[in-house]
Amino acid sequence: MKLTVEELSRLFEARSKFVDRLAQYDDPLRRAREVLRSLADEELREALNAHPRIGERSVSAASAAEQGTQEDQSIVAELNRLNRAYESKFGFRFVVFVNRRPRSQIIPVLRERLGRTREQEVATAIDELVAIAEDRYRKRGEGRRKREEERQGT
Repeated sequence: MKLTVEELSRLFEARSKFVDRLAQYDDPLRRAREVLRSLADEELREALNAHPRIGERSVSAASAAEQGTQEDQSIVAELNRLNRAYESKFGFRFVVFVNRRPRSQIIPVLRERLGRTREQEVATAIDELVAIAEDRYRKRGEGRRKREEERQGT
């Protein structure tokens, strides 16, 4: 399953050195964790920071669908506060596979992860980033199959 730089950029939110490297592999999603773990810190931060902050208003269509549109201002304010604390502590954005959970359910996850070491959090962020991309890839395939079935009248 070879994927182009453009396809990988959509799955991982943006083009980055990580995406460019990943596009060289025949099975990039299977190799993504390995490639992320091999990156220099600056390149890893670039890959993680491509994802929007939880609760941020300007996000890609894929992120908007995943994060929902819960607009309770107290929840948004708490997420903003926790995002700042997280980025200050770890040096990169909080990445979590939201999987359509409401933002209010992400707050305890973010609080818990703030108590971890940077090493633990890098490992978790890598896993979460790849899980998001894998889910997007699966959904993209399901959407294509559905359109094909509709076109064929099945």
